[in-house]
Amino acid sequence: MTKQWLAEWLTDEAYLGLEKPLLFHKETAVKEAPAHDPKLRHHHWHARKTFEVEGEALEGGPIHLDITADDYYKAYVNGAFVGQGPAQSDAEEYYYNRLDIRDALRPGRNAIAVHVYYQGLLNRAYNSADYRQGLIAEIRAGDRLLVKSDETWKAIRGTDNRPGEAIGYDTQFTERVDARLSLGRWTAADYDDASWPNAAVHPNADYRFTLQPTPILSVYKKKPVQVARLAPGHYLIDFGEELTGQFTMKARGEAGEEVEILSGEELLPDGRSVRYELRCNCLYRDTWALSGGEDTFETFDYKGFRYVEARGPEKALQPDSFRAIVRHYPLDEGSCRFASSDERMNRIFAICKNGVKYGAQENYVDCPTREKGQYLGDNTVIGHSHMLISGDLRLYRKAIEQFARSSSVCEGLMAVVPGHLMQEIADYSLQWPMQLLEYYRYSGDLAFVERMYPYAERLLTYFESHEREDGLLRDVFDKWNLVDWPQELRDGYDFDLSRPVGPGCHNVVNAFYLGCIRATNEIRDALGIACEDRLPELQRSFVRAFYDESCGLFVDAEGSRHHALHANALPLLFDLAPEEAVPSIVGLMRKKRLACGVYFSYFVLRALARAGEHALIYDLMSSEDEHSWGNMLKEGATACFEAWGKDQKWNTSLCHPWASAPIPLLIEEIIGLRPAKPGWTEIAFSPRVPASWTHCKLELRVRSGAIRLEYRNGEWECDFPAGVRVVRE
Repeated sequence: MTKQWLAEWLTDEAYLGLEKPLLFHKETAVKEAPAHDPKLRHHHWHARKTFEVEGEALEGGPIHLDITADDYYKAYVNGAFVGQGPAQSDAEEYYYNRLDIRDALRPGRNAIAVHVYYQGLLNRAYNSADYRQGLIAEIRAGDRLLVKSDETWKAIRGTDNRPGEAIGYDTQFTERVDARLSLGRWTAADYDDASWPNAAVHPNADYRFTLQPTPILSVYKKKPVQVARLAPGHYLIDFGEELTGQFTMKARGEAGEEVEILSGEELLPDGRSVRYELRCNCLYRDTWALSGGEDTFETFDYKGFRYVEARGPEKALQPDSFRAIVRHYPLDEGSCRFASSDERMNRIFAICKNGVKYGAQENYVDCPTREKGQYLGDNTVIGHSHMLISGDLRLYRKAIEQFARSSSVCEGLMAVVPGHLMQEIADYSLQWPMQLLEYYRYSGDLAFVERMYPYAERLLTYFESHEREDGLLRDVFDKWNLVDWPQELRDGYDFDLSRPVGPGCHNVVNAFYLGCIRATNEIRDALGIACEDRLPELQRSFVRAFYDESCGLFVDAEGSRHHALHANALPLLFDLAPEEAVPSIVGLMRKKRLACGVYFSYFVLRALARAGEHALIYDLMSSEDEHSWGNMLKEGATACFEAWGKDQKWNTSLCHPWASAPIPLLIEEIIGLRPAKPGWTEIAFSPRVPASWTHCKLELRVRSGAIRLEYRNGEWECDFPAGVRVVRE
């Protein structure tokens, strides 16, 4: 529902009157982004308002702060941090947050202070570079309006945080913090803001505001597990695992003395230095000039890191203050717990869970370092895993809807949303109905499926325009045909996958197309929508085009004689292969193992599940092959990697939740627990545990309650939610 505000949109005067460029377009529609004023990038803006609260107002129910900002805010009440956001979205449906701030208020004089950040770079992380800047806020006690943003607010641009280099894929800036230019205790109620100018009201702000359908991030401090003093004023800090957030510390030194803060995902070979020039093209080197008093260092934007090096004046640094300010989507660790007699599998599950935990921000991110982007195809794996480890389906639902709205740019959907980087990937678009169906299986939310269904129809209409006479797709030139990534992990796939893709008809995009139609048919069945089923005829076309009867395998493309893992896993997964071909395909997969990237391993493992090859699934998931999660462990992983090993991709990130396939495969296929009917109203429990297990334990929160399973020496003890039917298949 769109919110109508009594408050007004406040902005820095520098942005008034600037044209708001339209940055959405088809990727292939060459459109040079308008030049952006460099002076208005990395723009930190501080706005505040003092107000009175009567004591009786604090004795009632919640007192809500409705707030949003463009690009991003961090809000404080009486100096206490109360929340940050919003989840990125475009102005047509711009999210605002609702925070209960009653506990931060007190009788008498209070202050709300908001730090607004406008980045100004065109990327996957922010809907920025569009000169949309500012905030809107209201505080209400029930129906009573206590505060609204208007021209009486005070606001000033901060100058103490200057931009360094743009890093990643123009994802963020290194930050140069100068405490000498700090505004001090500007968030406190007793701060004197008399010299600050009044905020400007934007008379024509064109946002449509809607309440963010997900909670704000969980933000908390974490102590390091180890602090080593390498030399006077030189410390190496280890937080024990890859995490997302910022580093903070205190110092008291001479004015102008400088502290250097280097962050990274790993150490250099000497074991004493942080690799702050990350493999994934990020330069995590921030600087901090001291004021001469007691200072606190904190960058605004977040990083993915484990280690920090702090270098500065020995007498100034305060090692006891070293902390990480961790941020991620709220996660109750008790929502999903797994342990077994296979210690390696326990560790694999843990790094995958960490990857998903820290890759879930206000939206899913492919990595919290280089890109910070939500990719449609990545979400097939991440969303499935996140629903299981969290029991919270709201973030996946929001992602599905956001990608649906990208239909306004292309009915075939965009590959990365939100953000102003325009990218399209055919394989990813074709997975959107599968994600909608997966969400429905876990949620039972048929009303949402019905609302999303028209987008699936438009998606199919878009791809139908690329069909040839037999119904197969050919020459999908306007979208990247990915197959897998990185390209050297495509198992020699025999087709020109340049951008634009080479001419002709190839296997993987067509397999996904038929899988997309199959998923849409299931959605139609759930909604009671009658429709001609084209799938049998398209399946015959697929077999005619790609099936090699001489060996019972599928080729990569018409005219090819090569049988890539990818070209055979998908026909098996989507029931496109003739029955007599299944043994040959499984034999190929047994031989090639995970000759693919970590993203595509999800489809390989699910295809093997379709064929009933659960022993092979577990073998692949628990192995220490070069292409395995066990190899990540050998290389020191605390979160799942972007590739099977650090050197298997030229810019590998060490936290990439698209590598979390073991979570759903272990729970659904090995332990054998999944919804038998939408929404967990009926649970299928069909264990296929490996013979090597002597015990395992799984605790899982689902829509209907908590599930607890324990296995010991061939016997199960089970505790299922009351009123739920359990079936063994």
